[in-house]
This record gives sequence, C-alpha cells and structure tokens, in this order.
Amino acid sequence: MEMLGPLRRLLTGPDRRRPPAGSPRRRRIRLYGAPLGLVALFGLGLVNVADLVGSRHLPELIAALLTFATLLPVALTAAGRPLIAWRFAYPMMFLGVLGGRLGTDAWPWSTVQILATLVVFTALVFRELSGVIGWATALTVLPVFLFSPPANAWGSATLLIAIALAGDLVSRRRRSRDELAEQAQLTRVEHERRAVLEERTRIAREMHDVVAHHMSMIAVQAETVPYRVSGLPTPAQEEFASIASAARAALTDMRRLLGVLRSDAEQSPREPQPGLADVATLVSTASRAGLVVTLDGGGRLPADVPDAVGLAAYRIVQEALANAARHAPGGPVHVSVRADGFALRVEVRNGPGSAGPAERRTGEGGHGLVGMRERAVLLGGTLHAEAQPGGGYLVAARLPLASEDA
Repeated sequence: MEMLGPLRRLLTGPDRRRPPAGSPRRRRIRLYGAPLGLVALFGLGLVNVADLVGSRHLPELIAALLTFATLLPVALTAAGRPLIAWRFAYPMMFLGVLGGRLGTDAWPWSTVQILATLVVFTALVFRELSGVIGWATALTVLPVFLFSPPANAWGSATLLIAIALAGDLVSRRRRSRDELAEQAQLTRVEHERRAVLEERTRIAREMHDVVAHHMSMIAVQAETVPYRVSGLPTPAQEEFASIASAARAALTDMRRLLGVLRSDAEQSPREPQPGLADVATLVSTASRAGLVVTLDGGGRLPADVPDAVGLAAYRIVQEALANAARHAPGGPVHVSVRADGFALRVEVRNGPGSAGPAERRTGEGGHGLVGMRERAVLLGGTLHAEAQPGGGYLVAARLPLASEDA
C-alpha cells in the first residue's frame, strides 16, 4: 500500500503549490516570458505539423491534433502544473507513433515531441517526491522500450534515469532547506513568544507587588474609618463606603488583568505583600530551617520606608538567603539592613559553606540575580553581587527612600 500511494498521486493527485516568484527580476521574466513562450510554441507547432504531414503522410487535421496534444503539456508545465502535464504527455508517447515505421525508424516520435516530453518529465522530477519520481520514471521508460530499437532504448532509459536522480537530489535539498527555514522561523517565533511572556510576567509582578498592595490598603482604611474615627456624619460614612467599594472593584479587575498577563502555569498571588518589617521574620524562618544567619540593623530602620522600597528589600534578602542555602550550605550568613542618608542599604554576606567554592556560582544561571537587580533599578537604585576574595559571596543593594530628583 505504501508503494501505491505515490502511484495514486502521480495519476490523480494535485500539483504542488508553485513557489513564489521571489525577486522583482524573476517576476518580470515570468511576465514577459509567457507571451514569448506562446510564440515559440506556435512556431514549434507549425514545424511539427509540417514534419508529420511530410514524413508520415498524415492528414493535416490529424497532424494538427497530435501537435496540439504534444505541446499542451509544455504550456501546462510553464503554468506550474507539471503533474497534470505529464498525464497528458504520457498517452502521447503511445499516440505519437502514428504513421511511423516501428522497428525501422531510429525514433518513432517527432523531434518536437521528444523535446516536449523531456521538458515535462524534467519539470516533474524536480518538483515531486521520490516515490512519485520513481513511478514516473518507470512508466516513461516503458514505451521507450516498446517502440524504440534496443540500442536507442537503453540510451534513452539511461538519460531519463539520470534526469530522475538529479531531480530527486535537487528536490530533496529544496525540501530540507524549506524545512530548516520553517523550523528556524518557528524557533524565532517561540523565542519571541517566551520573551513576551517573561516581560508580561515581570510587569504583572511589579503591578501586584506595588499597586495591588496600595489598593488593598485604601480599601481597608476606607472600610475601617467608621470604627476608628467616631462621630462621622452619615454622608461621610457613605462616601468612605463608596471609596472602599470602588477600591475593591478596581483590585478585583486588576487581579483579573494580572492573571491574563501571567503565564498559565503561574497563579496570581492574593495575600498582602511583605515589607521591611517582615525581614526579621524572614531571618528567623531561615534560622529555624538550619541556616546560620544573623541580622544587624533591624532595630534602627526608619518608620516611613515606602512600601515599594520595603518590598524590594524583603525580596532581595529572601533571594540572597535562598542562594546562600542552595550554593553554600552550612556557611554563616550576615544580613545588614540600615538607612544611610536618603537610601536604604541592604547587604547579605555569606561565608564559604560545605559546598566549597560553589557559592561563586550564585549569580550564574537562573533568574534570581536578574530579578533582584531589576527591583533595585526600578526604584532608581543599584545592586552588586560578587564573590569575595576570601571565599563567600556578597549581595549589596542601595535603594533610594525617595526620588533622586526630590
């Protein structure tokens, strides 16, 4: 059944789509070459009719019909239909011997028909798959051995087989090149899609870390005003309730938007975001998990640290502690968070652990260091991460407490 598939395509299948014209020069050649080709076919037709009438003594009508049937496949081939053209040209290899002296003539077909058949066959084998080429070659060689003298038949068969092999080689290379180009295009599209998803996830994270937290605080403050402030008139209470409702609705819509921005595998977090005051809890949790960590400066932090700065400091300490536990287990870790002028300075220094020099690879691979640096840059700050000469690793961030222009 696998062998009959190419034969079925050869006899009844559609032609492959013609490749695009490509450059303007090739399009001009096709545009002006079509009328010139028709004129050339008309001239060859007149020559073939005269040859059939003169050498084979066929009636002019029969000669004209045979000539038309001989040159029609060439026109179809020029139109990009070599498969259909071969279906017309192949019967003509049997009808084209009318009036000829079989067994005595060197070639039972006219010169025009031989050239036309070669053009159609060459176009077919340069376009089709190997199975179709094999069947077309075998069927085309059959009438050659039926009507030609043995010496010429073997030479013609060798020529047809050589053309078929060359066409198959070119066709394979063209298909391989097209498949590689298609694969490269798919790879490029996938890389672009992943880059877009990563950027959307980063935007969603920053929106959630900053805006969602502020919106939650607005809603909570507006809802609790009647309980915290006594003596509010009823219109004021209704106004605060309206503000709280609007904030909740905006928060719901924004979380829905964040769910769209994020990749399907990542769920949008809904709990309030941690801040600078939670760094001490984070350090305690790491200590209970077995990490030897100390915190310095936690009690001397300013009370009015912006939420975005506090969140960034928390995330930087969190990621640095995770890196220390992963790449230098067993080594001591020192966390320092202190205000310095108009900036908050965060340092996480870990010493060599039982993993030896593994801590030197903390900044390589993954996206933790990239994410920490992005958080610092978004606030107008800086972050440096580097291996220490005596062993260990240092992550140092400077986060402005206010705009640099303020």
